[in-house]
Amino acid sequence: MEHALITRKEGQTLALASFLAMFAYFGLVITLKGPLGSGKTTFVKGFAKGLNITERVISPTFNILKCYFYEPLSLYHIDAYRLEDEFIELGLEEYIEGDGVTLIEWPDYIKELIPTNHLSVEIEVLTPLSRQFTFKAYGEQANCLITKLQGYKNV
Repeated sequence: MEHALITRKEGQTLALASFLAMFAYFGLVITLKGPLGSGKTTFVKGFAKGLNITERVISPTFNILKCYFYEPLSLYHIDAYRLEDEFIELGLEEYIEGDGVTLIEWPDYIKELIPTNHLSVEIEVLTPLSRQFTFKAYGEQANCLITKLQGYKNV
């Protein structure tokens, strides 16, 4: 299943991701694909807000992984960009298969760690402020998320 939505400003991207987070569940993996500056980390910020995470969310580009331990769901934010040249055993699978929600930027660099069941988000830059988010479901639980997104209205 697939569904696309367009945001026309950063606030709409944050709101979209926050809406999606309302339906998050243990073990959910979301992959984020898009060019540099397309809004992947902005999406994660909105998602964190939807999980009621109050900590400042930043890109883990140089850390590879940022953990936000909150109840009821922890958020694991992985940026695999620096793993492009060589895959390094960092124990990322423990987080991906862990007790929270995992959002992964640049998932193609760690393909072998992406579970079969996940939600893929492809971001296309339309204008300096507008983005198209194409959500693709892999697995039944991800299909349910797409169904929820079909009822979403940008404000």
